[in-house]
Amino acid sequence: MERRASPFLITVLCLGIAFLYLPMLVLVAYSFNASALASVWGGFSTQWYVELMHNRQILSAAGLSLEVAALSSTGALLLGTLAAIALVRFTRFRGRLLLTGMVNAPLVMPEIITGITQLLLFVSMLQLIGWPSRGMTTIILAHIAFCTAYVTITVQSRLATADRSLEEAAMDLGATPFRAFVDVTLPIIAPALVSSWLLSFTLSLDDLVISSFVSGPRSSTLPMVIYSKVKLGVSPDINALASLIITIVGGFVLVAGYLMRRAERQQQLDSQLAAG
Repeated sequence: MERRASPFLITVLCLGIAFLYLPMLVLVAYSFNASALASVWGGFSTQWYVELMHNRQILSAAGLSLEVAALSSTGALLLGTLAAIALVRFTRFRGRLLLTGMVNAPLVMPEIITGITQLLLFVSMLQLIGWPSRGMTTIILAHIAFCTAYVTITVQSRLATADRSLEEAAMDLGATPFRAFVDVTLPIIAPALVSSWLLSFTLSLDDLVISSFVSGPRSSTLPMVIYSKVKLGVSPDINALASLIITIVGGFVLVAGYLMRRAERQQQLDSQLAAG
């Protein structure tokens, strides 16, 4: 017998959804505001989107943020995957406890503490060996440092549930351990790798606190530029920028949801054909 949701639960769900998404809808609506005041409606206009496309500061900051996010998420994926393999496949080795602590520390460490310590590290390295200068390089290194923890935790949980006997069967058939891992285990943990890369990309693209500490004079990321503008009052071009980001992210979510649903239907169809 099916149970229906109570009116109270439905009301709470609707209020929660409205609390999350209603401000976004208001922001998108005010991005088409003709008035220079972000909170006063002055008629429909697309002038702020045009001005946004000619704003070199925002465009260069957006390009820098995308480049930093892509490089740091890729570096974090490589280091985090290696750390996960070490923690799962090698249960006993010297330094395991230290490695576990280093992996988990960025997850609970306040960002302001992480930013200060990394700033001191980069300043000390610059004085000792003359590298790295504060800029894009230091932002990438800092983002790799805290994104690696998220990759390690995600890949470790997936790798721990992978069937090791499949690799052993491949090695019995003549494959080397590396080839068995690449051909058998890597496809199994591929969803965890993709999700880890996307999570790292999002964290890097969204980071403000750590980037503010380790950035240089001409290496302001998009969150830093937006924050500097918001401190002086929200301008309509920021609304236009946020609306574009919401539209792009929403489009990716819809496409990903459609692809996942189609894959599930295909899997169910294959299972039915196999059973028949």
